[in-house]
Amino acid sequence: MKALLTLTCAGQFMVLLDNTIVGAALPDMQQRLHTGLTGLQWIVDAYVLLVAMLLLSGGVFADRFGRRRVFLAGVVVFTAASVVCSLAPSIGWLIAGRVLQGVGAAALSPASLALLAAAYPAPRERVRAIGLWAGFSGVGLAAGPLAGGILVESFGWPAIFLVNVPIGAVLLLAGLRVLGESRNPSAPPIDVPGTVLSVAGVGAVTYGLIEGGSRGWTSPVILASFVAGLALLAAFVVVEGRVSTPMLPLRLFRQRLFTVSNTAMVVVGFALMGSSFFFSQFFVYVQGTSILVAGLRTLPVSLAMVIVSPYAGRFAARYGFRVVVSIGLALAGLGLVALGFVHADTGYGNVWWRLAVVGVGFALTMSPLTGAAIQAVSPQEGGLASGVSSTTRQIGAVLGVAVLGAIVHTRGSGGASFESGLNSAFLAAGAVTLACAAFTGLWLTAARTPRGVRAEQSGGRAVSEPPQTAPPSRPTS
Repeated sequence: MKALLTLTCAGQFMVLLDNTIVGAALPDMQQRLHTGLTGLQWIVDAYVLLVAMLLLSGGVFADRFGRRRVFLAGVVVFTAASVVCSLAPSIGWLIAGRVLQGVGAAALSPASLALLAAAYPAPRERVRAIGLWAGFSGVGLAAGPLAGGILVESFGWPAIFLVNVPIGAVLLLAGLRVLGESRNPSAPPIDVPGTVLSVAGVGAVTYGLIEGGSRGWTSPVILASFVAGLALLAAFVVVEGRVSTPMLPLRLFRQRLFTVSNTAMVVVGFALMGSSFFFSQFFVYVQGTSILVAGLRTLPVSLAMVIVSPYAGRFAARYGFRVVVSIGLALAGLGLVALGFVHADTGYGNVWWRLAVVGVGFALTMSPLTGAAIQAVSPQEGGLASGVSSTTRQIGAVLGVAVLGAIVHTRGSGGASFESGLNSAFLAAGAVTLACAAFTGLWLTAARTPRGVRAEQSGGRAVSEPPQTAPPSRPTS
């Protein structure tokens, strides 16, 4: 049991480390790969897009074809993709490697949690195991900026991907020896049409948002991408409403609590990922620090999230979803608005607390929002609800990088104009988050988290930004 827990924690650690370590390397990538802001957006969104759209299917794959098999396959794909990224001679190859990383992460992350759910059938033991899984993997979230800064300063950006290779190799070798196979014979079939339509639809919209700044918003290619994306997403909704086992059961959204919590989660992903995309770039390009110093200076966000997240579920259990989520979103929004007024000559002593407020605010929202989504459905669908919550957050992240990047792009890409663009992006993210705080304050119920959900969420959602799902609702060995 301990070996299985160690392996699953290490796998999630590798995935989460990759989420934050890349942000620290973006300035070096831009310089060495001779790419612009659009290229950097694709480096991030190519990964997040695949994770967002394949996360739910990854959990179903694990249940149907074997959790051990899918976990190890995810490790192999993620590690091999990391090698491709590190050896990429151009931005195109790097983006292709990031796509493969997203596929690997979408298999590895839910499979690791499914393995834990099957290995610890007793609720109390499962909650403890998931808490350890989330807490340990959360170290990857906090360590990313510092590790990225050190590796990039010492060896260049390819090193941030090569660090995954020894971790992946150990995981594969140990997993082959230690992990036992388990599956769920009653797991639903894979929703292939829904998966394909969702990837294509969100991908087309994302393409238009990212490329619109450079190609022109009225360009035929951009307009066509928006039209195609909306048409594909409309087809996705039609298909999901007709198939017997949809990847995203639309009936769940008839519950107001479920709909409101997932809408708020989209905003969380949008504002958090969209703004953090620019943190290191602000310190490097606007304030003129080194990449290592920039990585250190972004730490208040991730540290605040790791420290506060374990308590968010407890606060929701005591004071109710509506109070905690509204306060969290308001804090995050105010922190982002405050970041919109930092400049090249703003001392770090007047910057770090703004980053910390953002981290605290978002940490207070994610666990309660997932808990609210779980409470809105039947106990048998709790795992699905948590997976949908993670997926909506990732979709928000895709859109956040694309939209806020478009805002920065329209204001210029260098010198004072880049600083002005960053200020506008932070202000926009803050405004959206504050509007969401008001929305959830009005529409989210004041219900408290049930005891079982509270325990699992306070542990299992301690880590925020990266991909993750809740354990399957009916794990069987």
